[in-house]
Amino acid sequence: MKIQLLLPLAASLALAACATAPKPLQGQFSVVTPRDSVATQQVGTPVRWGGRIIETTPGQGETCFQMISRPLNGSGRPSTTSSDASDGRFIACRAGFYDPAVFEPGRDVTFIGKIDGYQNTRIGEYDYRLPKINADVIYLWPEQRQVDVVPAYPYGPWGPAWGPGWGYRGWGWW
Repeated sequence: MKIQLLLPLAASLALAACATAPKPLQGQFSVVTPRDSVATQQVGTPVRWGGRIIETTPGQGETCFQMISRPLNGSGRPSTTSSDASDGRFIACRAGFYDPAVFEPGRDVTFIGKIDGYQNTRIGEYDYRLPKINADVIYLWPEQRQVDVVPAYPYGPWGPAWGPGWGYRGWGWW
């Protein structure tokens, strides 16, 4: 009886551990998105935002990242389930040099910081107002590679092969 109670509890704890954010990304943050912050002017609000790098620009004493925002999953990683999901763009800056060869376009990053203000930029012919955060934490996520697994057996070059001559042609070698 005790095992029947402990097994679901252990499974729940194991699943909860999978959804925990890494220690640098833990804490309480506002649920405001970059798009929402532009509409409501929320300077000073603590946020945890993430997304894909569009551009990394080292400057004098700081590096700024232009990001396409993505919703964060339970661990704080930008969601990769839908490449079309976006909460707008934002800029995150942090003191120091961050190499654009490492922080290259397309990489997933999560930032913790406070909304520091807003910056106008031009994207094509469109004037765009981006929220800018002063980042306390920059978390560069490891790259995820998709691996396609192709079984070698029971499939061969002529379809299912269950034995000599077995497949679409029936029994025998003819």
